[in-house]
Amino acid sequence: MQAIFRAIREFTRKADMVLLLLCVTATIFGIVIISSATNYLGSARYVRIQTLSLILGIILYVLLTLLDVDIIAERRELLLVFCVLFIGMLRFFGVEGQTGNKSWLAFKFLPFNIQPAEICKVLYIIILAKTMAVKQNRLSSPLVVAQIAGITALLAGLIIVVSYDDGVALNYLLIFVIMAFVGGVNIVWFLAGAGALLALSPIIWTRFFDTYQRERILVLFDPTVDPSAQSVRWQMNRSLRMLQNGGVAGQGLGKGTMVQAGLLPAQHTDFIFASAGEELGMLGCLAILLLLAAIIARCVYVGVKSGNYMNRLICVGIAGMLLSQIAVNVGMCLGVFPVVGLTLPFFSYGGSSIVTMFAAMGFVSGINMRPAPDSNARYIRPRY
Repeated sequence: MQAIFRAIREFTRKADMVLLLLCVTATIFGIVIISSATNYLGSARYVRIQTLSLILGIILYVLLTLLDVDIIAERRELLLVFCVLFIGMLRFFGVEGQTGNKSWLAFKFLPFNIQPAEICKVLYIIILAKTMAVKQNRLSSPLVVAQIAGITALLAGLIIVVSYDDGVALNYLLIFVIMAFVGGVNIVWFLAGAGALLALSPIIWTRFFDTYQRERILVLFDPTVDPSAQSVRWQMNRSLRMLQNGGVAGQGLGKGTMVQAGLLPAQHTDFIFASAGEELGMLGCLAILLLLAAIIARCVYVGVKSGNYMNRLICVGIAGMLLSQIAVNVGMCLGVFPVVGLTLPFFSYGGSSIVTMFAAMGFVSGINMRPAPDSNARYIRPRY
C-alpha cells in the first residue's frame, strides 16, 4: 500500500497536474451544459456516456504520461498504416451520425460509437512531428515538403472519400499548416501552396464541391441564398437566435427557451456553444473560451520549455488542433464559418472526442515529465 501511495505522490509531483485540472474542469463544465441541452429528451444517457468517457480519458491521461512518446514515434510507419486501415474501415462498416457523415464505427460492447478520424488525429500529429524531426536539417527541400504534405493529403483525402466529413479533414489540413510553419518550413512553400490553391479554386469549386456544399459557403456572403432560412441558413439562424436570446447573463441553466424545446439539432454536439450562449449568456461563453485558451497556453508552454524539437512540434500540433477546432466550431455558431460538423473540444458530447483529447493531453503531460533536452534542437524559423 505504501508503494502505491509513493507512486501516486511521484506521479502528482512530475505529471502536469495543472493541465489535468484544466481539462477535467472543462469536461465537467461541458457535462453540465450537455445535461441541460438534452434535458428535453428525458434521458440521462448522454450524461452517463460523457461521464464514463471522462473517467476513461483520465485513465488514458495517466498511462500516456508514463509512456515516453518517442517510443511510439519511432514506429511512425506502422502508425500511418494503422491510421489508413482504421479510417478505411468506415468504407465498409461506417454508420451515419445526425449530420449525415459516415464517420462512426458502432461496436456492441461499447456504450458509444468510435470516430476513427478523431482518434487518428493525435497519431497524425506524432507521425508528422517525428518525420519533420528526422528531416530537420533539410525540412524545406522539395522531397521533404512533398513527404509531409503527402501524409496530410493521404489522411485528409481518405477521410473525405470514405466518410464525407469535411470538418475533420479541414482540421487535419490546419494542423499541418501550423506545424509546418512553426517547424520551420520556408515561407516560399506557403506562398506557393496558396497560389496553387487560388489557381485551382475554380476547378475545386465546380468539380469537387456539390451544390449543397457550395451553398453552405455562399450563404455567408449572399443574402439571396436560402432567404427564407429553410435549408442551409436554417441551423445558422437558430444558432444566432440562441446566442441573442442569452444576452449577457443568459436565461438560466435549464431555462433556455429554444434549448429546452430542442429547437436546434446537434445542440449538445456541434452547436453546444450556442446552447451555452442562450442559457449562460455571453459570460458563460467567455468562461468556455478562457478555459480552452488556458489549455492551449499550457500546451504551448510545455512545448516551449521542452528542449527537444520533436516534442515541441507535438505540443504545438496539439495546441494547433485545439485552436483550429475551436475557431471553426465557434465561427460556425456565430455564422461566420460554414457549417461543417466539428465539435467543441472538451465541451461537446462525444466519447471519441473526449478520450482523444485526454490522450493528446497525456502526451503533453509526458513531455512535461521528461523534457528530453536536445542540444541540436532549436526553433527553425522560415527564411524570408
